This record gives sequence, structure tokens and C-alpha cells, in this order.
Amino acid sequence: MNYSILYEILVTSKNQSADKSEQEIKEQRVRWDGPERIVKELRSYEKEVEKEAAKTADMKEKGADPYDLKQQENVLAESRMMVPDCHKRLETALADLKATLAELKESNEQGAEIGEAESTITEVEAVVKPTED
Repeated sequence: MNYSILYEILVTSKNQSADKSEQEIKEQRVRWDGPERIVKELRSYEKEVEKEAAKTADMKEKGADPYDLKQQENVLAESRMMVPDCHKRLETALADLKATLAELKESNEQGAEIGEAESTITEVEAVVKPTED
């Protein structure tokens, strides 16, 4: 019997199960970090809308070339379109995070990640709720 082949099969199967758990951890980390990243992105687009709106108003006051003004209005419109898109993605990511957290609690998992997830949910809900009114 060739023991080296059996050893390779055993080591490979152990590595694959270890890789799987590492992959699951990475996926959970993405779920944890996703809503926070989207909140930052949302804030960035909101600031961009303010900046572009001020720039558009300034161009109108100064009597800018109609073509340049039209281009600036297009930039502003694109920035404004991104805000609702971010809200939708944030709501989806929040729902996904809540589902993952519920699964972990059902399986009696414990750890710092659960606390982080609960904290993230609270922070993100504060951002999402004002838009639902």
C-alpha cells in the first residue's frame, strides 16, 4: 500500500476543510463591513451632491456658457441618482447582516464578531430610518 498517496489525500482534505472555514470567515467579514462601506459611500455622494449643486448655482449666477451649464447639470443629476441607489444597497446589506446574525445566534455562536455586527446594525439603522419617513 502506498502511504504517501493516503497521506496526500488526508492532508488535502484537511486543507480543503480549513480553506472552507476561512472562506466562511471572509464572507462573514464582508457582510459585517459591507454596510459600513456603503454608509461611507452614501455620505460621500451626499457631499458630492451638495458640492455640485453649489457649483451649478454659481455657474447660473455667473451666466456660464449654456453647454457647460448643461454638462454640469448632468453631473449633478448623476450624483443625485446615486443617493437612492446607495440607500437600496444599504437596506439590502442590512437585511443580509441581520439574517447572518440571526443564523449565528441560532447556532449559539459567540464572539466579538456578534457584538460588532449588532453595533453595525444599530449604526446603519440610524442612517436608514430617516429616509423611510
